Amino acid sequence: MTSPVWLITGCSSGLGHAIAKAVLATGHRAIVTARSAEAVQELAACAPGRALAAALDVTRPEQIRAAVELADQQYGGVDVLVNNAGYGYQASVEEGDEAEIRRQFDTNVFGLFALTRAVLPGMRLRRRGHVINVTSVAGLVGRPGSGYYAASKHAVEGWSDSLAAEVQPLGIRVTCVEPGPFRTDWAGRSLRVTQSQIADYASTVAARMDQTKAGSGRQSGDPERAAALIAGVALQPDAPRHLVLGAIGCDVVLKAMQARLDEIRAASARSAEADYPGR
Repeated sequence: MTSPVWLITGCSSGLGHAIAKAVLATGHRAIVTARSAEAVQELAACAPGRALAAALDVTRPEQIRAAVELADQQYGGVDVLVNNAGYGYQASVEEGDEAEIRRQFDTNVFGLFALTRAVLPGMRLRRRGHVINVTSVAGLVGRPGSGYYAASKHAVEGWSDSLAAEVQPLGIRVTCVEPGPFRTDWAGRSLRVTQSQIADYASTVAARMDQTKAGSGRQSGDPERAAALIAGVALQPDAPRHLVLGAIGCDVVLKAMQARLDEIRAASARSAEADYPGR
């Protein structure tokens, strides 16, 4: 195969920008996208002949079609899709704003679904491809103040399980990347907040919001190192189904998963009582 073709969303900043740089540094080709093509023109210009900038708001079907057609026409299709576009939303579950919740799901969930559907026919035809969904540690572990963001990422995680089972026999792989805290401008540019006003949530939701704000710019995760890891697993036959990024994120996930397993095992005898007798 000639150099793989990537379609990467959310490349104007943060992890998406770092992934695009890492991919282009390997000599691969890429469609680098953001809601404004101008925001990624400089990035594409770093690899003339191997990179194209495109406007892509994943909530706009016509832009999804245009981006996929661009990849097909210029490079012969998409080998690796990186669904990175998305943003955070903090609120208590009780105080969540309906419009904010729906707006987030339109981007984080339904836009991701739509773009993947648009890319899959070409991957099936070529019997190869890799869908990389950037979710979050929040896609595996819910925390105070992140209920709706966690719900959007949990949705992608569950959907990815089904997608992987459907396309694995067709030569297409699926990886969910779950970053922990990384030193990007996520908290400044990619986080919307409905401040908690209910005193009962002061020690949980409000405290978590304060922690997020105070920790911005001091996170332990390095976006460039993360991007190199992501670029390295693309199209690998042993690519992991899950790639948790960062020591803090890995520790949080492992502890939460172990606690969940312990709880399920402890209740397993009781669980069996729900079956018809003798089965």
